[in-house]
Amino acid sequence: MSEERFGEFVLVRRHGDGHVAELALDRPKAMNAVSTAMAQSLGAACAALAEDRGVRVVVLTSTHERAFCVGADLKERNSFSDADLLRQRPVTRGAYTAVLELPQPTVAAVHGFALGGGFELALSCDVIVADRTAVVGLPEVSVGVIPGGGGTQLLPRRVGAARAAELVFTARRVAAEEARELGLVDQLADEGRDREDALELASRMAANSPVGLRAAKRALRLGHGLDLRAGLEVEDAAWRSVAFSGDRAEGVAAFNEKRAPRWPGE
Repeated sequence: MSEERFGEFVLVRRHGDGHVAELALDRPKAMNAVSTAMAQSLGAACAALAEDRGVRVVVLTSTHERAFCVGADLKERNSFSDADLLRQRPVTRGAYTAVLELPQPTVAAVHGFALGGGFELALSCDVIVADRTAVVGLPEVSVGVIPGGGGTQLLPRRVGAARAAELVFTARRVAAEEARELGLVDQLADEGRDREDALELASRMAANSPVGLRAAKRALRLGHGLDLRAGLEVEDAAWRSVAFSGDRAEGVAAFNEKRAPRWPGE
């Protein structure tokens, strides 16, 4: 396993053959509260991962034992003027967007608190694995703001408009079991096993064609919310992008030769 640090608070680990990258939030003294510096580092790490053709799947994790991420750094913001807050906005928004727009499939591994911007980081991933200690929620209205890292848009896409409205307007925290029942998270892991289960899931994904994975994610993301006819056009464009690829040729050959594929990744 190789490691690369982005700034003080973000760590990227490449596992095994490097096809699975772990994007670790590493600000334990602040429960991974997202400061300006951390947001900048997260954006830089995602930019590097997006360009790395060897990385097939990204797993978003936390190095803190009791928290995934508690959201925005309110201690930092308490010292901000209005002008400071406006200057910070593109930086923090860019961090959430960078996770959301990673071209590879993404899996969040959540334990403990994932609140506000922390839960929005998880919502920006394609799949959320949470252990039984997880507590999630979007409590922003309780401190006079709204979810601003994608929460008002991503949550209703997961659980529907009315359920999202109830959760956002009450600012309530949701424990792991209920979160799974409501669809706020996708898989429940035993306590302390969220990271391991997420990495295992990512490894199963990464065994597949990297060209296919990126194209499938593109079709899923771009087609969501469109009417069926438009969505099928998105799917067709994604299919055409892979139909004549080296991965497609290798996949068909491996299937017929009854062997594991050796993906060229192009």
